[in-house]
Amino acid sequence: MRLIFFGNPKFALPSLQRLASSPHEIMCVVTSPNRAAGRGRKLHVPEVKIAAEQYGLPVLQVEDLTDSSFLEKLAQLAAALFVVVAFRILPPELLAIPALGAINLHASLLPKYRGAAPINHAIMAGETETGVTTFQIKQKVDTGGILVQRKERILPDDTYDSLYDRLSLLGADVLLETVNGLEKGILEPAEQNPALASKAPKIKPEQGEIDWSQSAESINNRIRGFCSKPGAYTFRNGSKLKILRSEVLHAAKNSPEDGSLVMESGVDGLVVATGDGWLRLHEVQPAGKKRMKAEDYLRGYPPVSGEALG
Repeated sequence: MRLIFFGNPKFALPSLQRLASSPHEIMCVVTSPNRAAGRGRKLHVPEVKIAAEQYGLPVLQVEDLTDSSFLEKLAQLAAALFVVVAFRILPPELLAIPALGAINLHASLLPKYRGAAPINHAIMAGETETGVTTFQIKQKVDTGGILVQRKERILPDDTYDSLYDRLSLLGADVLLETVNGLEKGILEPAEQNPALASKAPKIKPEQGEIDWSQSAESINNRIRGFCSKPGAYTFRNGSKLKILRSEVLHAAKNSPEDGSLVMESGVDGLVVATGDGWLRLHEVQPAGKKRMKAEDYLRGYPPVSGEALG
């Protein structure tokens, strides 16, 4: 089947690879323009573009998805289906082109966690299971008929990074299964139940600040959900400290203040008092420094009795 693939980041790469090595024909890959990013304003090339060129696939980089010349180019390619993985919202003019419409791969079990950040929100909510969904694209985001779903367990030590990688691989399998099924005419979309829907809006960096009055479990989930970007963080002596890995300690709270560093006999490492117990920090990143183990951090920044974070 003739396809046009839309995508930008690393999450889309396994899906592009699976489709590129399948009998289906990718007529072109659509991705965003190169952009200057970071402190040095270094030009960033979408990862999907790099991969597509390695596979010998034609690439279209476009800003305006309603541009008439762009729409004409896609129409001339006569693709039966548009396949979207981690891209942007497609306008009606674009969705009207392919005979079979457009499908999207989403990193949750829809209708749960509709939106831009389903992996982050699932971990922060303490979920033990998530998955991937392919669905027909409608104008309202993430609401189209479900085609294929697969579940994936969220492990206790999973972070955003580890779950992102697993779901991208699982998603590639599900996407190829979906394209195959649509080609054979054996898939029927199932309507989503709006009563079961939840939202997963884009994460803002300031949401990563830790409130030490929350439970140790809740804080640990936030750290896992924000790792490694944008990163959960706190402040120590006015300086920002990212926290990348932590562990809930099931100990009775007896510290005078939430956020206090626990400095008691028999308590090793960097341990912080929370609203209901203690949290051991395993990996941190001081401002302007590389990420490091907590014990290495403590050697350079030893704790002081009565000190608190936040």
